Parts: sequence; structure tokens; C-alpha cells
Amino acid sequence: MRDQLNRAIHLKETPKRIISLVPSQTEILCDLGLEAYLIGVTKFCVHPHHIKTNVSVVGGTKQIHLDKIKVLQPDIILCNKEENSKDIVDACESICNVHVSDIYNINDSLELIEQYGCIFNRKKEASAILDIIKNELSSFEVFIKNKPTLKSVYFIWKNPWMIAGNNTFINDLLKINKFENSFSNEERYPEIKISKSTVNKSVEVVLLSSEPFPFNNTSLSFQAAILPKQESCRNLSLFFLVFGFIPNLRINLSISKSLWYTVFTSAIENAPLFSLGPQTQCDILAKLTVVSEALK
Repeated sequence: MRDQLNRAIHLKETPKRIISLVPSQTEILCDLGLEAYLIGVTKFCVHPHHIKTNVSVVGGTKQIHLDKIKVLQPDIILCNKEENSKDIVDACESICNVHVSDIYNINDSLELIEQYGCIFNRKKEASAILDIIKNELSSFEVFIKNKPTLKSVYFIWKNPWMIAGNNTFINDLLKINKFENSFSNEERYPEIKISKSTVNKSVEVVLLSSEPFPFNNTSLSFQAAILPKQESCRNLSLFFLVFGFIPNLRINLSISKSLWYTVFTSAIENAPLFSLGPQTQCDILAKLTVVSEALK
């Protein structure tokens, strides 16, 4: 077995004691029916909402409690190239097998789910999830085909200001949703200097993530600080706080039709600020229903 960095993983039997150092991967494990085998997660693992009350917290994604991990005696530790440093991966390898994911697009996510299905003897469950995602994606591609392209910018950090550029999972989802990334010529997560000339006048949508930087409702003043005066109604910018890009792909794709265009194109003239915090799927869908109804 090899992980997504093509590193060899030597497993004598199916791992029964799992530590996940990546929030979205914790959620995937639970979707595969492996919650009972999780013995350690990070403080940022919030899906499912009860996970930290039932499973030991072993630190964050950037700093871990190695002694606590050793005591838990895991069979495998799950990491991610972007979330966890090489030092963390190396330290964890001194304890047990480590699987490292490397996600740039939806196909990489599908591959990861398939790998987990093999590693944890959940091939049937993984196959069912993959079928759902692929069907949803195909349906969404038909839905989005003739929708207009909106020029966008996605901020992930403040002081220094940082945005999502090319070769990121965020950029892949922007493309799927026909959001043209104004910084697609930049690699990964570059730092930019904010000025009114920084964001092109044609930008129509500004997205602010609620993590890693906790943008909040006070960020509305951000609009006056960086955006030039718009010359037409079409160019008014919409601010939207999103909880990352909801890590569960089935949730992401199932709400896309409601979120990205029913809400965005209906609201674009008024440029409101919507806020989605860490919530359950039902909470998110309920809020989107209320918002969509209000915009009709």
C-alpha cells in the first residue's frame, strides 16, 4: 500500500486504532463507519460535532502532543502534506505507520476515499460514497454548464493578507463553480499587499474564509478598504463567509446548486454578507433555504 505521496505503508493487518490529524479526514473516517476505531483527533475536528467528547484530543494540525499519541498506541496516524509539517510526519513515523494525503482537486479526494476503503477494509462503504459524489458532480456539471462566470477572489488570512491561488483545492472548487479566480496566476497561498488597485474592478465576488483566519461579520468594512467604486450594478461585490470549503464533498456538492448560484446571483445586486459558521449539514441547508426564500 502507498499513500498519496507514494510512500510505502506496511500493514500486517487492518488498523484498529486510528489517529487523525486532519479535520476533513476525520469526517471521512466517520462516513466510512470507522468512528469507533478513532482514538485520537485534533482540536479542530468538529465534524461530527460530538467527536471531541468521545475521542482524545492530541493537539492541533501544526502542533501535536507526541507523548499523548504514544500512550494511545495507534496502529496508524493519518496526516496531510499541507496541514501537517514534515517534522510532524517524521515524529509520528517513530510511533507507527503514517499515511499522508495530498489533495489538490476533487479527483485527489476521491482517490483518498478509495485508499481509506482499502486500508480499513471499508471498500463497500467507500464505493457507495464515491458513487454518490460522482453522481452529484455529474449532475452539478449539467446544472452549471450555462451559468455565467463570476470573477472572484478568496481571502484566507489577514495581516498579512493572503489569498488562495492556483494549485489549491479551493481553486479547483472555484473553477467547478465557474468562479474565475483573479489570482489564478499565483501559486498556492501568496501574500498580497492590499490597495484599491489590488483587486481588479471587474471582481464580482469576494469570499472570506472563517478558517484558517476567523473572518466575521465585522469584515463588511473590508469592502470599502480594498474595492474600487463599482461602475455598474453587475460589478457590486458579494462577501460570503464560508466554513473552509465544507470538507465533506457530498455536502459540498449537494448544496452547491443552492449556494453558489441561487444565492449568489440572486443577491449580487444587493451585496449582502452571509455568514456560515461550523454547523451541521441540516443547519447549513436550513439557513440556505431561509436565505433563498428571502431573496426571491
